[in-house]
Amino acid sequence: MPKFSEEGMALRIFIGETERHKGKALYEQIVLKAKDLKLSGATVVRGLMGFGADSHMHTAKLLSLSDNSPIVIEIIDSEENLNKLLPFLDEVIVEGMVTVEKVKVFRYRHP
Repeated sequence: MPKFSEEGMALRIFIGETERHKGKALYEQIVLKAKDLKLSGATVVRGLMGFGADSHMHTAKLLSLSDNSPIVIEIIDSEENLNKLLPFLDEVIVEGMVTVEKVKVFRYRHP
Protein backbone atom coordinates (compact mmCIF):
# COMPACT_ATOMS: atom_id res chain seq x y z
CA MET A 1 0.00 0.00 0.00
CA PRO A 2 1.41 3.41 -0.88
CA LYS A 3 2.06 5.71 2.06
CA PHE A 4 2.04 9.50 1.77
CA SER A 5 3.49 11.86 4.36
CA GLU A 6 2.43 15.46 4.90
CA GLU A 7 2.22 18.15 7.54
CA GLY A 8 -1.16 18.87 9.10
CA MET A 9 -2.90 20.17 12.19
CA ALA A 10 -4.81 18.28 14.88
CA LEU A 11 -7.85 19.98 16.40
CA ARG A 12 -9.15 18.46 19.63
CA ILE A 13 -12.37 19.55 21.26
CA PHE A 14 -13.04 18.58 24.89
CA ILE A 15 -16.67 18.82 26.04
CA GLY A 16 -19.16 16.95 28.21
CA GLU A 17 -21.44 14.30 26.77
CA THR A 18 -24.58 16.11 27.96
CA GLU A 19 -23.71 19.43 26.25
CA ARG A 20 -26.45 20.43 23.78
CA HIS A 21 -26.89 22.78 20.84
CA LYS A 22 -30.33 23.34 19.33
CA GLY A 23 -31.69 20.32 21.17
CA LYS A 24 -29.09 17.85 19.85
CA ALA A 25 -25.85 16.53 21.27
CA LEU A 26 -23.15 19.14 20.80
CA TYR A 27 -20.59 16.57 19.67
CA GLU A 28 -23.01 15.49 16.91
CA GLN A 29 -23.55 19.09 15.79
CA ILE A 30 -19.79 19.71 15.63
CA VAL A 31 -19.20 16.59 13.51
CA LEU A 32 -22.05 17.52 11.16
CA LYS A 33 -20.62 21.04 10.78
CA ALA A 34 -17.16 19.60 10.03
CA LYS A 35 -18.77 17.40 7.37
CA ASP A 36 -20.64 20.39 5.89
CA LEU A 37 -17.31 22.25 5.70
CA LYS A 38 -15.81 19.22 3.89
CA LEU A 39 -13.09 18.67 6.49
CA SER A 40 -11.11 15.45 6.08
CA GLY A 41 -12.95 13.57 8.84
CA ALA A 42 -13.81 13.60 12.53
CA THR A 43 -13.71 11.07 15.35
CA VAL A 44 -15.67 11.26 18.60
CA VAL A 45 -14.23 9.44 21.61
CA ARG A 46 -16.11 8.95 24.88
CA GLY A 47 -13.86 9.08 27.92
CA LEU A 48 -14.19 6.73 30.86
CA MET A 49 -13.15 9.34 33.40
CA GLY A 50 -11.97 12.94 33.56
CA PHE A 51 -12.32 16.34 35.21
CA GLY A 52 -12.27 19.90 33.99
CA ALA A 53 -11.48 23.36 35.29
CA ASP A 54 -14.07 23.05 38.06
CA SER A 55 -12.37 19.83 39.32
CA HIS A 56 -15.72 18.01 39.18
CA MET A 57 -15.09 14.32 38.40
CA HIS A 58 -16.95 12.85 35.41
CA THR A 59 -17.14 9.07 35.01
CA ALA A 60 -18.89 6.57 32.75
CA LYS A 61 -20.63 4.26 35.20
CA LEU A 62 -23.10 1.68 33.98
CA LEU A 63 -25.88 2.59 36.42
CA SER A 64 -25.40 6.35 36.41
CA LEU A 65 -28.46 8.29 35.25
CA SER A 66 -26.73 11.67 35.23
CA ASP A 67 -23.76 10.59 33.14
CA ASN A 68 -21.72 13.45 31.72
CA SER A 69 -18.72 11.54 30.43
CA PRO A 70 -15.89 13.47 28.82
CA ILE A 71 -16.06 13.63 25.02
CA VAL A 72 -13.12 14.36 22.72
CA ILE A 73 -13.69 15.21 19.07
CA GLU A 74 -10.55 14.96 16.96
CA ILE A 75 -10.15 16.36 13.47
CA ILE A 76 -6.94 16.28 11.43
CA ASP A 77 -6.70 18.57 8.41
CA SER A 78 -4.82 21.62 7.14
CA GLU A 79 -4.69 24.75 9.29
CA GLU A 80 -6.65 26.62 6.64
CA ASN A 81 -9.49 24.07 6.69
CA LEU A 82 -9.60 23.81 10.50
CA ASN A 83 -9.83 27.60 10.76
CA LYS A 84 -13.18 27.38 8.95
CA LEU A 85 -14.62 25.50 11.93
CA LEU A 86 -13.35 27.80 14.71
CA PRO A 87 -16.10 30.49 14.44
CA PHE A 88 -18.75 27.77 14.84
CA LEU A 89 -16.95 26.40 17.90
CA ASP A 90 -16.84 29.91 19.41
CA GLU A 91 -20.60 30.11 18.90
CA VAL A 92 -21.62 26.72 20.32
CA ILE A 93 -19.16 25.77 23.06
CA VAL A 94 -20.27 27.12 26.43
CA GLU A 95 -17.94 25.02 28.55
CA GLY A 96 -14.97 23.07 27.24
CA MET A 97 -11.53 23.37 25.72
CA VAL A 98 -10.07 23.33 22.20
CA THR A 99 -6.46 22.54 21.33
CA VAL A 100 -4.61 22.79 18.02
CA GLU A 101 -1.18 21.38 17.28
CA LYS A 102 1.04 20.53 14.34
CA VAL A 103 1.15 16.86 13.37
CA LYS A 104 2.88 14.72 10.79
CA VAL A 105 0.29 12.74 8.83
CA PHE A 106 0.91 9.39 7.16
CA ARG A 107 -1.92 8.47 4.79
CA TYR A 108 -2.35 4.91 3.63
CA ARG A 109 -4.38 4.42 0.48
CA HIS A 110 -5.35 1.65 -1.88
CA PRO A 111 -3.42 1.77 -5.15
